Amino acid sequence: MESKGLSRNNRENKAKPKRKEIIEKRKAMDALIKVASAEKDYLSAFPAFRHYQISGLSAFLESGRGDKLSSPVKQFIQNLLKANMEGPYGSEWPAEEKVKRREMVAPEAHYVFVRNTSNASSGEFLTTSECEKTSASCVEERGPIVGFVHFRFVIEEELPVLYVYELQLEPHVQGKGLGKFLMQLIELIACKNHMGAVVLTVQKANSAAMNFYLCKMRYVTSTISPSRVDPLIGIEKSYEILCKTFSNEAKAILEEPLELVHSV
Repeated sequence: MESKGLSRNNRENKAKPKRKEIIEKRKAMDALIKVASAEKDYLSAFPAFRHYQISGLSAFLESGRGDKLSSPVKQFIQNLLKANMEGPYGSEWPAEEKVKRREMVAPEAHYVFVRNTSNASSGEFLTTSECEKTSASCVEERGPIVGFVHFRFVIEEELPVLYVYELQLEPHVQGKGLGKFLMQLIELIACKNHMGAVVLTVQKANSAAMNFYLCKMRYVTSTISPSRVDPLIGIEKSYEILCKTFSNEAKAILEEPLELVHSV
């Protein structure tokens, strides 16, 4: 009887460190997310990605945050989302639009905005913070916004990840390599902030987006995607969750030769 009691105590003692380890791991991930989310300008670490130029398009990228958006920028985001996503969502769009409007202005919503500078003045570009310190006309002088990425740092399946909520471009700047350029930047931001993966949701009806992520960007269907969790549930759902995880080797490749990542 006594030996059984000791055996049970030993098992309990062995379980305690495991529980403690899980708690400490969660604290470490929460701290990682907090640090990553506190950054004000994610482009500051990647100056080569401030500008994008290809035949017929010259663009400037800048950072933003959901609770700092101006009214015109909010309206632009709403209009572009409706133009690009109403079709793929179909009858689900009215309800989804309300959700996206709430998500858009959350403090944890981070942005990379793309401004078309093809017809803007050729003067020196200011950073977002510098622009805010000057006049409101500065924004217009730097060209109109033609696209954006909305992303957040979250924990999915016990892994800290960068979750891409939206990647939206106006039709006239699509097909110019800009989407790939933005996703390469996102992957760099994820690696720099020690995230384990980039995750995103794509509507099945959006065949162009599905092809872009699966074929061009080499994303795969996540284990938490409906079709992977349960094929029957997957048939009913209108979306897939895609991801790209980063090994140490992949992180090294992403973090070193910016020229290769920068190429279209």
